[in-house]
Amino acid sequence: MGKYKRYLKRHMICFVLAPLFMVMEACGEFILPYINANIINVGAANGDVPYIIENGLIMAGIAVVMLVSGVLGGNFAIRGAARLAAGVRGDVFRQVQRFAFSDIDAFSTGSLITRLTNDINQIQNFTQTCLRGMFRSPVMIIGALVMSFLLNKTLAWAILIVVVLLASAIALIIRTASPRYTAMQQQLDLLNNGLGETIAGERVIKSFVREEHEKLRFSVINDALMQKSTAALKLMLLLQPVSALAINVTTLCVVWLAGRQIMVGSMELGTLTAFITYLTQVLSGLDFVANIVLQGTRAAASDRRLGEVLRTQPAIADSAAALEGDKAVRSGEIELKNVSFRYMKHSKVLDNVSLHIRAGELVGIVGSTGSGKTTLVSLIPRLYEPEAGEVLVGGVNVRDLPLGVLRSSVAMVLQKNTLFSGTIAENLRWGNPEATDEEIAHAAQLAQADGFVRGFPKGYDTELGRGGVNLSGGQKQRLCIARALLKKPKILILDDSTSAVDTATDACIRRALREELPGVTKLIIAQRITSIADADTIIVMDGGRIVDCGRHEELLQRCATYAEICDSQRDREEARHE
Repeated sequence: MGKYKRYLKRHMICFVLAPLFMVMEACGEFILPYINANIINVGAANGDVPYIIENGLIMAGIAVVMLVSGVLGGNFAIRGAARLAAGVRGDVFRQVQRFAFSDIDAFSTGSLITRLTNDINQIQNFTQTCLRGMFRSPVMIIGALVMSFLLNKTLAWAILIVVVLLASAIALIIRTASPRYTAMQQQLDLLNNGLGETIAGERVIKSFVREEHEKLRFSVINDALMQKSTAALKLMLLLQPVSALAINVTTLCVVWLAGRQIMVGSMELGTLTAFITYLTQVLSGLDFVANIVLQGTRAAASDRRLGEVLRTQPAIADSAAALEGDKAVRSGEIELKNVSFRYMKHSKVLDNVSLHIRAGELVGIVGSTGSGKTTLVSLIPRLYEPEAGEVLVGGVNVRDLPLGVLRSSVAMVLQKNTLFSGTIAENLRWGNPEATDEEIAHAAQLAQADGFVRGFPKGYDTELGRGGVNLSGGQKQRLCIARALLKKPKILILDDSTSAVDTATDACIRRALREELPGVTKLIIAQRITSIADADTIIVMDGGRIVDCGRHEELLQRCATYAEICDSQRDREEARHE
């Protein structure tokens, strides 16, 4: 609960006034039956109309106070719970933003979405229920029991025995339900993962006519969630019939015992009426407490899952050395010294890699799928941390540079071209929020995007759909390159970022980069040899190692791996033209 203390302090007025007003309402609950019993036993029995009117007005006044208290208590409970949930959601989201890629991989995207939505909703619902009933229900139960003993000790003992038995049954139900709620939340993670994957890959699914397969896969996950939900929730459903049975059986016992006392004149009718009311209050109050505990069981599972996120120390964070003094990236010089890396517990993706790139160089990187190309460039802006070795930028170990400073100096266009809802101009300004319209247009020109953007009726004010769905693959790639150029970086990394554009446009982009950005270190991962043939240096990778470095002509002569890649691409081109 420590993580919620500051929200409790911040919104203390809600967390104090909500239970206070609910307790005031509860006090009225057990006072009214007592007054009503007196009206029947004294006023009605003796025909004392003034007594009846006087006590009736008192009951009406108490009812009004109860109404106002209930409304105010509910209002403060809703506000307090909503504000707490908003605060926790903000903290969890900020924590996720601090995560490295490896942290996100460890949790999975679907699980993080579930924690940010469903799990926090469980905390909010539990908080609201607690504020409404955590104090009200015990006060009502204790007050009703005390009033019962004041009226008739024999009948009060019958109520107390039933309360103990019902509380034991509820405790058993809750103990069984707790692990089932945890399993239900974990299955919900799997469902969200599957949904996200399916929706994101809808075009691929339709292209390969895999709709039926995805329907079947979703049905399996959905059915599993249904079964786990049913297993957890059916226990909660037992509460109501068990409580109803207890109320009915106890009512019969009280009526039978009270009936005998009324017959011999040791109890009055008004007392019996009050007793039945108190019985109902005690058992319904206990039922409400059970619901609070049951919601708490589910909320506890959600709380543990949120705690896992908040307690996680990001795998990559600023070190003490990085935060000392004014740090800046002096140049785009890059050096890797004996770097090794692996994802999770898998085999090494990079194995003892050493490399030196001078500032301002245009460097091409080629290799087979899984050779470690993307991983290598991801270490430069510290998207991942090497398992061993050092990565230096501008002659400084990247661990000794503030993350904000390092990543502001490195612009990276990833394999997956991600655009966001909003206008084209708004998306490009991710590279530089202060960029002028002229700077945006110039960056788009370098990326060969200005032409097609101006072809839209609204130009740079054209609204993009979610993820840029109203653009082609090549158009998205060029906008992502323009966005990266607006950062005015010292290092520009293009990870297979021109694969969807034609060779002529690709050549124009490379020429613009070389002519307009002479001082920027440019790393280009490419599948097409033509995209990096004119590079100052070409790095050939295979099996997580650098097998050779050099210019295009040199590598053709001495590097069998490079020559094989060139030959296979030449054969494909010839086959395409035949």
